Amino acid sequence: MTVEDLLFFGKKHIHSDHAKILLAELINKNPLELLNHLSDQIPEETVELYKRSVYALESGKPLQYVLGNVNFYGTRFYINENVLIPRFETEELVEQTINYATKFFTEPVDIIDLGCGSGVIGLTLEKKLSTNSVDLVDISPKALEVSHKNCVKLSSQAKLIQSDMFENITKKYDIIISNPPYIKTDEKIEKIVEENEPHIALYAGTDGLDCYRKILKNITKYMKNKCLIAFEIGMTQAQAIEKLVQENIPSAKIEVKKDLSGKDRMLFIFYNLV
Repeated sequence: MTVEDLLFFGKKHIHSDHAKILLAELINKNPLELLNHLSDQIPEETVELYKRSVYALESGKPLQYVLGNVNFYGTRFYINENVLIPRFETEELVEQTINYATKFFTEPVDIIDLGCGSGVIGLTLEKKLSTNSVDLVDISPKALEVSHKNCVKLSSQAKLIQSDMFENITKKYDIIISNPPYIKTDEKIEKIVEENEPHIALYAGTDGLDCYRKILKNITKYMKNKCLIAFEIGMTQAQAIEKLVQENIPSAKIEVKKDLSGKDRMLFIFYNLV
């Protein structure tokens, strides 16, 4: 079959944009180049893989899981169904963290990424900042397997630690960052998310704050004398999380930032940083 034949097949079953992106990925082309290759013959094994992938998308599987990768902050990361699909809002969290880290720290930093999933946050910070160490922490062994693959792919020196947040952690950090589960147990979410992405990485109790409580409860043990803490948060949770911070780190300065959609999505905690 040719590129044109496969695109015709794909568009009968899934959105045309997805049909193009998927085929371009499988034949290592830019989607915009496909029109220049319509008559190219495609190997039979690629044809079969494309068809299986189209059927998977048609059944409701997210494109990123079908492709097995996602572009995050300019780097392609491996992902599978054992980790969340990284969102653009998390790229914004990373961008703001890089800006603050560059402002406040002149020496190499120690970073911990709590609930790391695929490792995109910690590994991106490792690429963009001068670091002494980056620790990727997750309670899920399957998530850490995904992080490990990304560490190998990027020749990272990051350390993988299986831990329920700080439970197995013994050192102190300059930067503590987390995009933890923050969805309420009974909250309605998109069907494609609810049916495909790991619930352990989505839900966090009746008010969605269980993980923030767990992180903040003993956080001062793991903070250096000067420390930046960065959270991704649910758009209605800023006030409640600010209260938790004030209870556990009363001297810290707190700043809530909105994402590009104008929703409260990031909360930064500055401890002895001016």
